[in-house]
Amino acid sequence: MILAITGGTGFVGRAVLDTALADGMRPHALTRRMGGAQFASGQAQPLWIEGTLGDPAALARLCEGADAVIHIAGAVNLPTLAQFAEVNVAGTAGVVDAARAAGVRRFVHVSSLAAREPDLSHYGWSKAGAEEVVVASGLDWTIVRPPAIFGPRDTDILDLFKAARLGVVPMPPAGRASILHVDDLARLLLVLAEAEAVAEGVSQQIFEPDDGRAGGWAHRELAHAIGAALGKRVWAPHVPRALLMGAARLDRMVRRGRAKLTPDRARYMAHPDWVSDPARAVPPGLWQPQVVTPEGLADTARWYGKNGWL
Repeated sequence: MILAITGGTGFVGRAVLDTALADGMRPHALTRRMGGAQFASGQAQPLWIEGTLGDPAALARLCEGADAVIHIAGAVNLPTLAQFAEVNVAGTAGVVDAARAAGVRRFVHVSSLAAREPDLSHYGWSKAGAEEVVVASGLDWTIVRPPAIFGPRDTDILDLFKAARLGVVPMPPAGRASILHVDDLARLLLVLAEAEAVAEGVSQQIFEPDDGRAGGWAHRELAHAIGAALGKRVWAPHVPRALLMGAARLDRMVRRGRAKLTPDRARYMAHPDWVSDPARAVPPGLWQPQVVTPEGLADTARWYGKNGWL
């Protein structure tokens, strides 16, 4: 099976490529820079295509001969609405156009739970807009809205592990969120790309997977679970929304375009409900999570330590 994959050099994309290659698939993967895309010497490699979401010629090469497209690439932290629109909405439209031109019918799109709240953040607005592009594409599509994703190589949740090592994990205002290990998400995306999945009624469906924990995790519960993964008892105070927004404005003033906690991201973090909707669960006969979250967090902590990230 030949897969066209965007975002292959990112956290989720790398897990998808690892799993696809291990399963004997033949992935084509988009990369901005050929020299930075290679896997370890001697390891099976995808067919790397140099280019960006804004490069129609590169997208055409990516989709040529493919049986399915898995569109993972996207931006989560940009300064302006226009930049989010360019990457997440127009970029998705470019991949859709390339798939149609190449005669690829099956299209698996990685969205976000943020798409449920398009008025909350520029990011959520752009992910909702990307979903609209996919729904109107005429392709045989499935949309996946992952919750918070964790696992080795992730740089976002790493900050929580660093804080837990010090015994204090500041968390957003009280709320709940679902999470999912990156390997489980990778398996799901590959299952959905296969023709057999279409027979299971996944076409033109939107799924919100999770780790199997009903009702998700309270923010403080998640902080304690991360502490336990490091063998630490942690204090997990909730940061008031006003203070979170103030910290975001300060980060923007200090680091400008390199700010990690932007006001847009702070609004997203302060929302109290990022729990996957059980009405949008993946059919259990097709896919179920395999990684038990406390064990996955412990494995992630060990990987961070082994690789000098902690």
